[in-house]
Amino acid sequence: MAQLGTDARVETRADAVLAALDDEQRAAAQAVSGPVCILAGAGTGKTRTITHRIAYGVHTGVYVPEQVLAVTFTARAAGELRGRLAGLDVGGVQARTFHAAAMRQLRYFAPRVLGGPMPELVENKLRLVAAAASRSRLSTDRTSLRDLASEIEWAKTTLATPDDYPARAKAAGRELPFEAAAVAAVYASYESAKQRDGALDFEDLLLVTAYALEEHPDVARQVRGQYRHFVVDEYQDVNPLQQRLLDAWLGGRADLCVVGDPNQTIYSFTGADPDYLLGFADRYPDAAVVKLERDYRSTPQVVGLANRLIGQAPRRKGLPELRLHGQRADGPEPRFTEYPDEPAEAAAVAARCRALIDAGTPASEIAVLFRINAQSQVYESALADAGVPYVLKGGERFFERPEVREAVLLLRGAAAGGSEPGALVPTVRDVLASTGWVEHRPPPGGAARDRWQSLAALVDLAVDLVAENPNLDLPGFVTHLAERAGAQHAPTVQGVTLASMHAAKGLEWDVVFVVGLVDGVVPIAQSLSRPLAVDEERRLLYVAITRAREHLQLSWSPARNPGAKRARPRSRFLTGLAPDSGPTAPAARRAAKRPKVVLEGEAGELFERLRAWRSQAAQSASVPAYVVFTDATLQAIAETRPATLRELSGLPGIGARKLELYGDDVLATVTG
Repeated sequence: MAQLGTDARVETRADAVLAALDDEQRAAAQAVSGPVCILAGAGTGKTRTITHRIAYGVHTGVYVPEQVLAVTFTARAAGELRGRLAGLDVGGVQARTFHAAAMRQLRYFAPRVLGGPMPELVENKLRLVAAAASRSRLSTDRTSLRDLASEIEWAKTTLATPDDYPARAKAAGRELPFEAAAVAAVYASYESAKQRDGALDFEDLLLVTAYALEEHPDVARQVRGQYRHFVVDEYQDVNPLQQRLLDAWLGGRADLCVVGDPNQTIYSFTGADPDYLLGFADRYPDAAVVKLERDYRSTPQVVGLANRLIGQAPRRKGLPELRLHGQRADGPEPRFTEYPDEPAEAAAVAARCRALIDAGTPASEIAVLFRINAQSQVYESALADAGVPYVLKGGERFFERPEVREAVLLLRGAAAGGSEPGALVPTVRDVLASTGWVEHRPPPGGAARDRWQSLAALVDLAVDLVAENPNLDLPGFVTHLAERAGAQHAPTVQGVTLASMHAAKGLEWDVVFVVGLVDGVVPIAQSLSRPLAVDEERRLLYVAITRAREHLQLSWSPARNPGAKRARPRSRFLTGLAPDSGPTAPAARRAAKRPKVVLEGEAGELFERLRAWRSQAAQSASVPAYVVFTDATLQAIAETRPATLRELSGLPGIGARKLELYGDDVLATVTG
């Protein structure tokens, strides 16, 4: 009788686990014996499905919790798996990253495999890479070292040795910081130095653990006896080194469940190989394949746009395609907006963020997503000018980047000697050239290109400001940089998220602005000669779009700076998605254009009064006039004639600090 009661409780718990799932999720959860492949589209409840699958296996007695190993790519994701399993009354399951699982096993088996305790772990490669680069007489600046370290990591995750690195790098179309042979020499020297020190890096953790299982039968028996059921999350991001370790754990067994989305394969540059996911059914012909396509995150309008975008991609061999089906109520159509130039685009986005926050949208539910980190500068500045708090995810704030700090110090030093009006832009170019920066020649290598783009952003800013104030000199420019940097260091607890598209993966917001959608940026210029790389850029845009729950705006600007030639075509990915003719921009865009000001009647008279007031305010503060307000902001004030501080705060370029300093005087000028 007691046994019957226990069985009934187990059955009830198992049924409760399944009751919380939709039909497709339930089918995946009930497939407790491998091999199983779960194709989970964006917003389809992937984590919910795999945790309920594990819980169902435990509650039905198929799994012993301690014999389940679930691996993922981030400690945050592993922690979420453990938390959700605890909520399902399941304890004892090991949910870890690949590296954490390998570290735990290798630390235990090190005396048996390595003949001693766990070696020291190299947590930062740069010191050893610097020594290796110096021995090869290569540049040892921090940017070059970061690119060399990235190449070594790519080589090790793809199981390339120093000897075969040049051929493998060429075949993969790698963009190298130095000649391939030179990188290979640094790689070999780095490995030798590490071995002399008796140390391991993070890639070695996986490699040596795999070796221990492959070459030590007693270790393999113990590990494989402990772990009998495997779950791998984000399987589209697995690289050859991780796959080798997974194969060693499995030891020919097939009790494996993989979960992934081929449409979110965006990390090939780090060594990820989507063929492991795409070819899963070929490797395991008897695999159960379950598709999750019900999107619970985004409105049907956002989902429809994502489907149309990914539907343009060439068909890839392997598993069936995913097509999302929105489950939420209808929402607004995604907006497509063209702006004349980048500063206008940023100012309009910032103004829209300000309006949304004032209307009750939490700042933390808004995100601005861009392709490259250097694009953050213009949005950091625009949000600061609009008094909108922000947080930068996945990178340093613009003015905190080492290359920008160095450039600002050099510009400050040059400004001490004074400069002639009208010579600002060439002077800034000359100062940056002293750091090795060469205009129109972005270097190869990820970190080196990021550095180049950050310095190019300073030149673009100088061009932008000179378009507004042709007499601006270098001391005035340095003062302007200091003001921007100071505004961006204001402490914020909650703010609009600024993030690259890569850093946004796995996150979601109510409102998403996807910006800078021009060819050469999306897709990135260095991908244009390689069709597979262009396809990955399309998937990156797909990831950005599917971060939005309700409101989505995609925007671009044909010119980089005000008054510049409109030479940048809209991203090719928007063909067939965005209207062929640019839509009418909102009022915030018109206020942010920064054209030559031509106002008539009362607006023109008010504009001239505002300019006169600005001159006096600038003289009193000993700053250039544009530091008080730009002509674009004065034009917006003259056109809208705000009557209250609240109305004034809604205009582009009116942040909290400027509202406090000048708000009452501006209103007095408007009414005077």
